[in-house]
This record gives sequence, structure tokens and C-alpha cells, in this order.
Amino acid sequence: MSRRSVIQSGAALAGGMALAGCVGGQDGDGTTTDGGGGDATTESDDSGGGGTTNVAIISSPAGFGDGAFNDLALQGLESAAEDDDIQIQQVEETDQSQYGTVQSRLAESTDPDYDLIVMVGYNHTQALESNAADYADQRWMLINDHVDQPNVAGYTWANHEMSFQAGVLAGTMTTRELEYEGNSTDPGNATVGFVGGVDESLINAFERAYTAGVEWVNEDADVRVGYIGDYSDTQTANNIATSQYDAGADIVYQAASAAGQGVFQAAQDANRFAIGVDSDQSQTLPDYQDVIMGSAVKFINEGTREVAQAIVNDDWDSVQGNNVVGLEEDAVEVVLGQAVGEELPDVVTENLEESKQAIVNGDVTVPCSAAGCQN
Repeated sequence: MSRRSVIQSGAALAGGMALAGCVGGQDGDGTTTDGGGGDATTESDDSGGGGTTNVAIISSPAGFGDGAFNDLALQGLESAAEDDDIQIQQVEETDQSQYGTVQSRLAESTDPDYDLIVMVGYNHTQALESNAADYADQRWMLINDHVDQPNVAGYTWANHEMSFQAGVLAGTMTTRELEYEGNSTDPGNATVGFVGGVDESLINAFERAYTAGVEWVNEDADVRVGYIGDYSDTQTANNIATSQYDAGADIVYQAASAAGQGVFQAAQDANRFAIGVDSDQSQTLPDYQDVIMGSAVKFINEGTREVAQAIVNDDWDSVQGNNVVGLEEDAVEVVLGQAVGEELPDVVTENLEESKQAIVNGDVTVPCSAAGCQN
């Protein structure tokens, strides 16, 4: 991100979590293991002069390997480790009820003693509200939410702003003819779809902002909406998207993490198109690049790299607090697909740029907020 904006806010999302779980330790060669079946990653060199910085990262319920949210967060830490002496322990925990104890056990660890614990997703919030106070000397990074404690760096990307732009992309193309590799739109039928993970505040913001973006382009467009109930059930995602394509949707935007791959499969089966989320999924999931028109991207990797570097440089004050970043900071954007993007008309980029400037200038108010919809 080219610029950084810090907006102090007391808003926080809460999720129901109980306490249970375990994490792993260290092998004899210094490579970390997660104790729960996930892969461990160690990246380090000898460039840092203050000894090894130990960082742990705990997944969201979608787990690592999602080609999106979790993988981007890990990527940023790995990027920081290319420049500094950082060792990363990757802890995959997909059971939300385990987060309280997973957090506390990492905080209590002395071999290694973690300089930073990164938590991917607002699902960690309720557990962290207790643990941040109980482990006041531990520094934490929480992605997509914030806990008001001096030892927490909360980073929330403007999911609603990038989703509005995803809607602009869908709204622009649903009435335009496009054919690519046997996939096509039906310009006579202005219908698009949305498939979300869990029907709750954060993902509701994706949905409502997307709908607003579609309507910003075409107020008569029909937006069909469905929720999976979790972030890993690709079959249910596929079923919902299939029903939307059957109902006339040209393009479906998914905000469902790993489950979203089911939407892409449905798009291929229906010879239609889809919009990815979090990362450029035409790159991270190349098997689906023939149907991925674009992706609503948030540069989570830039945030985790920034916080890791702040730990190395003993500059916690620069990242502590509630950090909200969006279009104005170039922290989110819609990127066009690696394959399909070249086939899109110029009006797509024109509409995306116009809507971005309207949002940044305050001429367009995007529904909800980066933290979600509060009603």
C-alpha cells in the first residue's frame, strides 16, 4: 500500500468461542511444526542484528491453502523474513472454539518466546479480548478487527469498498457481450449473483456493498444472494452458485474463502463467469482462470509484513491500534483476471476508476463499514 491511514474506532465484532486446543513445538533442526496437521514455514537469514524474531500465525476457520485470506497473511510474513531474521510458526486451527487456548498457549511459550502472534480473521476477536489483557507483554496482530489494548495491532481492510467495485465490474459486464473459452454473458439479462460464507455482519458488508456497486452501474439489475454457512463447504457453494446461474446470473461474486472454489467450478459448468476475493484468484487458482473475470483484492500481505518489520525494528507504536485501510490508501482494489481481463472492454477500467474516485472523494457512500454491517 502506498500510504497508510490510521482511524481510531471502538467498533469490534464478537464471535462465540470456547476454550480448547493445542499447538506444536520445534524440531531438532529449528523448523517449526504446528501440531495440528498444517504445514510449518520457516524463513530466515542473518541480516537482522538483534537475533531471531519469532512470529506465530493462527489460521482462520478456512485454514491455510485457501488461495486467499490465510495464504496472503502468511505471504506477508514470509516476505518480511526474506529481509530479516524471522522464524515463522504456522498454526492451522479451523475449529473456532479452540482459539482461546491456542492463543494463550502460544503466549505462554518460552521455547520459542513469540515476539508476535498473528491471528487471521475476526473469529479470534472474543478470545483475544481476554488474552490481550491476560498476556499484556505479548504483542498481537488481529486481522479484520481490533481489540482496544495497547499490545494489539488491529488491521481491517475496507472489504466494503472493494466489494462495491466488484459490483461495478459485475454491473458493467452483465449487459455487455463477452465470450471467452466457451464461457459467455447474456447481455439481454441483467442478473448477477453473490455467494457468501457465513451470514453475519462482516460478510453482509461484502453483500450489501456489492449490490450497491451493481446498482451504481445499473439500478435495474437483479442481484441474487445465497450463504453457505461456513468457509470450507465447496459443494454447498457450488450448489448455490449453480442455482444462481440457472436463474440467469452471468457473473457471481464469492466472499467465501476456501469454499469459493465451488463457485468457480459452478461457473465452469455453467459456462459463465465469477469474481474472486482477497487475492488475485486467477493467479492463485489458475485452474479457474478461464472464468475469473476479476478479483476484489486486499493487500493483507502488506499489512502482516509491515507489522513484522515493526517488531524487528522495535517500532510498535507505528502499527499499534485500529488500522483501517482502503481505496484511498491503495490497500484494496479490483484486479482483472489474468486471462479474461484482456477481453474486457475499456469501459470496465473507466467505471472502476470513476467509482474509486467517487468513493475517495465522498461522492459515493458505500453501505456498512470495513468492520461489517451493524444492522
